[in-house]
Amino acid sequence: MMFDMETLLSLLTLTSLEIVLGIDNIVVIAIIAATLPVHQRDRARIIGLSLAMITRLMLLFSIAWIASLIEPLFTVWGQSFSGRDLLMLGGGLFLIVKAVREMHAAVEESDE
Repeated sequence: MMFDMETLLSLLTLTSLEIVLGIDNIVVIAIIAATLPVHQRDRARIIGLSLAMITRLMLLFSIAWIASLIEPLFTVWGQSFSGRDLLMLGGGLFLIVKAVREMHAAVEESDE
């Protein structure tokens, strides 16, 4: 079978995220375009949404390419690291830093 449950779940998750991000792009671009003169709004919306879609596709293809890099690049203390490992490590570290900053801000806000 070409699609197993894990692949279908990943596709569903990615599709849901893309829909949410697409709606977010529409809202932000509509708000920004509303500040323009009336005759420029439609063109701004089309250009903004087109650039958002192209950028998202380029990032998606870039991450897919990096994730396919499974050959070890270097070894540290007996542990080898590939491009995919570095991508996952970077993403995980970003999420940890972001979560700690959000929790720190929430604690400071509750103290005030």
